[in-house]
Amino acid sequence: MPRPAASQINGQTMKQTTGYSATQIGLHWIVAVLVAGQYMFKDGISSAWDAYSEGQEIAFSPLVFAHVAGGMLILAFVLWRLVLRLTRGVPPAPENEPAPLKTLSHVAHWGFYVLLAAMAVTGAMAWFGDIAAGAEAHNVVKIALLALIVLHVLAVLFHRIVLKNNLMLRMIRPAD
Repeated sequence: MPRPAASQINGQTMKQTTGYSATQIGLHWIVAVLVAGQYMFKDGISSAWDAYSEGQEIAFSPLVFAHVAGGMLILAFVLWRLVLRLTRGVPPAPENEPAPLKTLSHVAHWGFYVLLAAMAVTGAMAWFGDIAAGAEAHNVVKIALLALIVLHVLAVLFHRIVLKNNLMLRMIRPAD
């Protein structure tokens, strides 16, 4: 197993490894699949929210249950990933990546944690707390998250096609 190296970020020592663990990789792909499902099968929760907003009774729907449960699972997995990131560390950016892109990558990865957690929290605020501002925030964060996902996929393609590095392998092949 590769030994983590220490690096300084904002005056704090953070662990750094040569690659992601099997757990980190698994959590990444599980969250990706769950998020894709949330976007693809959102009609059930949207219809239920519209009915609720109009004062109608909401019947049980497996799609509504799946959306709510999926949101809770995403939050749990994101928190788990965050703990692993802080305790195990993450690999450094590829050497041939320009400094501004390294910074953008760092911001984007932390943005994923924030936006994914915000989606779960605002969704819960709306669904369980009947807080209209939560529903509105959920819809705004949904668009920001989708934009970040598109940026993430484009970045992977940029690394593969332009920089010609094997960045994608780090999210497929575990380091330990």
